[in-house]
Amino acid sequence: MPDGWDADLPHWEPGSKALATRAASGAVLSALGPKLPELWGGSADLAGSNNTTIKGADSFGPPSISTKEYTAHWYGRTLHFGVREHAMGAILSGIVLHGPTRAYGGTFLQFSDYMRPAVRLAALMDIDTIYVWTHDSIGLGEDGPTHQPIEHLSALRAIPRLSVVRPADANETAYAWRTILARRNGSGPVGLILTRQGVPVLDGTDAEGVARGGYVLSDAGGLQPGEEPDVILIATGSEVQLAVAAQTLLADNDILARVVSMPCLEWFEAQPYEYRDAVLPPTVSARVAVEAGVAQCWHQLVGDTGEIVSIEHYGESADHKTLFREYGFTAEAVAAAAERALDN
Repeated sequence: MPDGWDADLPHWEPGSKALATRAASGAVLSALGPKLPELWGGSADLAGSNNTTIKGADSFGPPSISTKEYTAHWYGRTLHFGVREHAMGAILSGIVLHGPTRAYGGTFLQFSDYMRPAVRLAALMDIDTIYVWTHDSIGLGEDGPTHQPIEHLSALRAIPRLSVVRPADANETAYAWRTILARRNGSGPVGLILTRQGVPVLDGTDAEGVARGGYVLSDAGGLQPGEEPDVILIATGSEVQLAVAAQTLLADNDILARVVSMPCLEWFEAQPYEYRDAVLPPTVSARVAVEAGVAQCWHQLVGDTGEIVSIEHYGESADHKTLFREYGFTAEAVAAAAERALDN
């Protein structure tokens, strides 16, 4: 990578206006575009929703396909895959195998099912394809259950060598892109899982922590250096904010909680055990995992005495705030799960 390639990555101040991580990803791509001419990609006919177009980039293709909407030429960087998710996955693999460019492709997370054979082959070959999967949960709202991913995060994590990265906010999204692009060749494909809805910009996010897959975002006030928390709240993506809010509720009851942001289980599991044990002390058995998907892949971290705040059924058509409230994704529900874990 050229010197200073990541110097212009955007940064958002904690507490600033809530921003969807898909929008943050789009801002990152546009910031990286001038520095990394080898970076190019597009979407399976959802570019406006996936935020996958580098600002100012022309389209790839013969000049004859140019329209009023875009100019095409053979050195364009915007790929128009059409409504062909499986073909997009296969095309990305071909681009990466040819080298030396870095290619990405986007669609809704729900439609990753259509890509699965191509994703699996990319993982089998250990090639560095990048998938941008947005609208990552019931948080997409009114499109309803046909478009709301439920089982997809666990299903994708079941693919060996595929890294599934679900950042908590705008800054974690920028850190995730930095990590993905800086990895050595042959590190395997990555799926970047992004929200439709705005999420708050959190305090305490950390670039190295994201690169390690998981880290301590926040320890309860009153917790002394070297002292272990009473309970650990582990969350990903849009649910990290709920863990942070639950930490405050628990503190009101003199329960000291640690919040762990876990954007990538695969990266975290690759860390030395000393690091993993520092983040998740083995002696703290009271643990809660929070993710707006099925619980399947979280049992290994919470153990027999832990609790999981998850969704085990299909969603409905409603705004995201209503769905999260009705399906138990609230700070109060997370705090209650923590109290149950302490009693287990």
